[in-house]
Amino acid sequence: MTPVQTLAGPLVIPVFVVIPPRMLLIDLGGPVEVLRYANAAQKDIRFAYRYVAPKPQLDTSIGLQLTGLEPLPDTLPEGAYVLVPGSAGESLADPDVRRLRGEISAWLCAVVRPGITLVTICSGALLAAEAGLLDHHACTTHADCIADLRRLAPLARVEENRLFVEDGERLSSAGITTGTDLMLHLVSRLTSPATAVSVARTMVVYMRRSAADPQISPWLSGRNHIHPAIHRVQDAIIAMPSQDWSLERLAAIGHVSARHLSRLFREHTGMSVIDYINLMRVTLARDILGQSRLDMESVAERCGFASARHLRRVWGQHNAVPPSHYRSAGI
Repeated sequence: MTPVQTLAGPLVIPVFVVIPPRMLLIDLGGPVEVLRYANAAQKDIRFAYRYVAPKPQLDTSIGLQLTGLEPLPDTLPEGAYVLVPGSAGESLADPDVRRLRGEISAWLCAVVRPGITLVTICSGALLAAEAGLLDHHACTTHADCIADLRRLAPLARVEENRLFVEDGERLSSAGITTGTDLMLHLVSRLTSPATAVSVARTMVVYMRRSAADPQISPWLSGRNHIHPAIHRVQDAIIAMPSQDWSLERLAAIGHVSARHLSRLFREHTGMSVIDYINLMRVTLARDILGQSRLDMESVAERCGFASARHLRRVWGQHNAVPPSHYRSAGI
């Protein structure tokens, strides 16, 4: 899962998009558009995606034909991601479709090794299951495919009613539009939450918090509006939650008066400016707790709180569980 360093350039993450026969276009378009927008939103990491398939030309679920597809490569570079979209369910009765799917499953079995991250969208999980790549991993798929996934991967921990599931180097989404949610999650982790928020806003979609939680991400709280001044202020706070944000400083960023900012912010986000700042700081603290062993005083300092006591007091206003929950759960 480590990007590849290029000379005097961004870190490059190779993404191999596997095109199955009768592929659902929305399984492909949403996730790859997230990567395209992420490339445009920041310069530190570049997602280098390419399209591979068992044939150079394949039909999609809606009859649109894709051509110029690259052959399935013999090997994959270290740190590569393999994205497997789903196919239309009725196509599985076609013998040619089943043959091509068998070729993809055999290829996945041969090339996916430790250091390669497998990402499945919708019924793409069935191809990974046929390859034996989901055994002993938590995973999910579209509700209509859950029974097939359990049959094909009896050693997997198949999760129902999940937006997406992440288990080490295996990530799977429930289906159709949830591939976009999963890719936003990956972009948030591999680049930054601010980049993912920017991409989500551009695509006019919600960014979900985590694989286990169906609620909207705290990073995207109060973003369901179109006011440009408030978006500028929120972007600044999200990029640096720990800063000493005064109302006057934020008003200058929004190009409005401090009094007008207070009124606009509450009107369009449903919360005060200070409440929003505290929510972003608590969300940053949650991420740090799940990814480090820093003590609470250090976490508080990095997130802009005066002390660990201050962090805990504000934390309780936004979370039903204590900070130790995120430390122990590693989420």
